[in-house]
Amino acid sequence: MTNTNIQLQAVVFDWAGTTVDFGSRAPILAFMALFKDNKIELTIEEARAPMGLEKRDHIAAVLKMPRVAQLWKEIYGSEVTVADIDRLYQDFIPYQLKSIPQCSALIPGALAVFDNIKQRGAKIGSNTGYASMMIGQLIQDAAQQGYQPDCIITASDVKHGRPYPEMLWKNLIELDVSDIKTVVKVDDTVVGIEEGLNAGCWTVGLAISGNEVGLSFEEWQTLSAEQQQPLKDKAYAKMNQSGAHYVIDSIADLPAVLDDIERRLNQGEKP
Repeated sequence: MTNTNIQLQAVVFDWAGTTVDFGSRAPILAFMALFKDNKIELTIEEARAPMGLEKRDHIAAVLKMPRVAQLWKEIYGSEVTVADIDRLYQDFIPYQLKSIPQCSALIPGALAVFDNIKQRGAKIGSNTGYASMMIGQLIQDAAQQGYQPDCIITASDVKHGRPYPEMLWKNLIELDVSDIKTVVKVDDTVVGIEEGLNAGCWTVGLAISGNEVGLSFEEWQTLSAEQQQPLKDKAYAKMNQSGAHYVIDSIADLPAVLDDIERRLNQGEKP
């Protein structure tokens, strides 16, 4: 079957740090509280490093960090076990359920971008490192603000979370998308970009609104341009290293990127 369709068919978004929760703070509040209650004080950098992974994998990745692993051994007298990870994940769920509704505001400019995508005739997919049991309230809060994606896939709906492309492919199956080159993945984490690259689609990294800067919109706005610049440079460098086709500040800047992707598709380019 030859497919000559060169119109965008779908844009698939991450949730925290991409469409909602400027600064991607909900997972961090939960991870830090969980570890603190287990006698380990994480730094924000440690808590954020594995961001984008399914949450049990995230906990396991934190526990593999040399400093954290050493602390665990000193406090509990043995290496971390699979049973420890399982227990922490179960304990984590209530922390996450508490923190998500505190951080459910749509990122400024998002609604206009969703309208722009619909006007192009494309569908809106979404996926997340959250498990399905964690995001019921978030979906409701987003809908009340006007965001209802055509499809929502969570890390618990697939066998492998990011950077595997399963969540993204499951989105495309549900959205009836026939051609991977007409799909764009938008994410604020490196593993989310890797997911898009592994799936074979265009990828757009968000540098400012998500995990790499980690400040709320209000906190970011209070910084002077001189204070913002080094944070911005570092975030752009990290997202560019991920291999993303494009890196922008936030979802608000996406329409110009979609214009460019459509132009490239019309010239016969592929991701």
